Amino acid sequence: MKLNIDPDSSVPIYIQIEDRIHSMIAAGQLQPGEQLPTIRELAADIRVNLNTVARAYIELDREGVISTQRGRGTFVSDVPNKKQRERKRQKLLQSIVENALEETHHLGYSAEEIKKAFAEQLSKLPEKREEKLS
Repeated sequence: MKLNIDPDSSVPIYIQIEDRIHSMIAAGQLQPGEQLPTIRELAADIRVNLNTVARAYIELDREGVISTQRGRGTFVSDVPNKKQRERKRQKLLQSIVENALEETHHLGYSAEEIKKAFAEQLSKLPEKREEKLS
């Protein structure tokens, strides 16, 4: 299993792992019942800390996307339902916004400056993207 992770992204690596696994399941690249690499194997493959992969697997297991069976391994569960996918999307959005706000805070921007910048960028989105946002 090949996961592309961007270490320079503002999205935490464990969320990137979760998102890639969700995407691979949705695209049919991972099938229900298919075994995933061990935490150690995946961490070595994508060159991240074991705890990062473990956190992603724990979240995916909690969501019901994967199932860890002691002594057997970790397997893809049934395809996530719409509610699970929407929960994942919202979690990713919250993480992106949180990271952006943290960075702007560290750079000394005021709440008003941040609101104005977000409003300006939202107004520049193409109409089709805006429809998705509403």
